[in-house]
Amino acid sequence: MKKVSRTSRLNGEYQKEISEIIRLHKDRMPDVVGMISITEADVAPDLKTAIVYVSIYGKGEEETKASLKALQEQAGFIRHQLSQVMRMRTVPAITFRLDGSMVYGAKMDELFKTITYSTPNDEEE
Repeated sequence: MKKVSRTSRLNGEYQKEISEIIRLHKDRMPDVVGMISITEADVAPDLKTAIVYVSIYGKGEEETKASLKALQEQAGFIRHQLSQVMRMRTVPAITFRLDGSMVYGAKMDELFKTITYSTPNDEEE
């Protein structure tokens, strides 16, 4: 059986709780628009800071950037809400970063669709 580290468990717990806080308090964050997904939380071993990676599906790049900025502005509120939920002495300061992996993956899928494949039979002709 694989042993899961404390940091790994905390990362998963923070990811889940931050996602839930954003979902529950979306009305308090009117500038956060589009679909928000927390893709990863990376809590420092000393529990002082956490980098939270988000995917934001908005209507365009400007809307995505505005939503990220609004999330950054709400980081203190989200941290306070976390302190109410998590039974820990220290709740880390949160920094939100845009996770571009979903957009990158979609772009790569589109590129792969444009590639034409040749089979060994095609080369003989």
